[in-house]
Amino acid sequence: MQKEICTFEINQLADQIMQILPPKELLPYIKHYLFLESTTAHQKTLRLFSDGNTGMVFLLHQGCLSVNHSHYLPSSFLYGQISHFQDLVLAERTSFIIIVFQPNGLYQLLNISARELRDQIVDTRDVFGQSATRLHEALMQCGQSTDKIQTLNTFFYELMSQRKFSSHTLLSSVLRHINHHKGLLTVEQLVRYTGYTERHMERIFAEQVGMSPKKFTNIVQLHAFLKLLRSKSDTTSLTTICHESGYFDQSHLIRAFKKYTGITPSEYLNGTSRLAINFMEFKDMLDPMSGLYNLS
Repeated sequence: MQKEICTFEINQLADQIMQILPPKELLPYIKHYLFLESTTAHQKTLRLFSDGNTGMVFLLHQGCLSVNHSHYLPSSFLYGQISHFQDLVLAERTSFIIIVFQPNGLYQLLNISARELRDQIVDTRDVFGQSATRLHEALMQCGQSTDKIQTLNTFFYELMSQRKFSSHTLLSSVLRHINHHKGLLTVEQLVRYTGYTERHMERIFAEQVGMSPKKFTNIVQLHAFLKLLRSKSDTTSLTTICHESGYFDQSHLIRAFKKYTGITPSEYLNGTSRLAINFMEFKDMLDPMSGLYNLS
């Protein structure tokens, strides 16, 4: 079984934090598992913005998540592609697991239209029935992270074995091509790469990814910038990494950045604690969470 566990220290916390890859057989569908934990009962507001992936969330204790303090989310749910950043409110101490799927992973694994899931949150029981309830109960009974990982792997192996079509699609190749070029591709270049018409390309992305090729490349470009931003030295200017990421100038970058995150790059870097590269809380909040940095 292929497995990678990364541990890091967060200032003021004794907790270790992990990001875990699934076995290689599941990598066409699942990007990684994230384990997050709230260390106190204080209410927290967490901001999530798009990374081009969808996910599945399990709350493991009595805490709850809500949108805008009113719409309470199920204790386990699937979420589709998000069009705009979203603020979630976490109440009470809790820990949760996020299964982050590949951009077309849910479509490949379950044959669920990504178009129908866009901007939607769906109770896992509505998709998996009682097997979702059994999985949730099994995860809550697991004592060690390794047991939780094994439980998740077993569940997704079973789903994979029930597939009736191949995961090796042309779209998977296109997605790798986009990531290799850090999003710096036009739709016309993608059309030439695939041999598809632009209309057919748009239709495939809508059905399997849940967004247009143009929006997906923009998000990949933004996240390529974020990786450079996080690792930049004190002597590297924002203008330099702005140009390396394909933005014309800082104004172009800031407009794109605020469109997807709601804040500026400086606020992101200096005013937030990142639980993942696209999931954060603001530093003026007490008792930050432990979590996993999305380093891939």
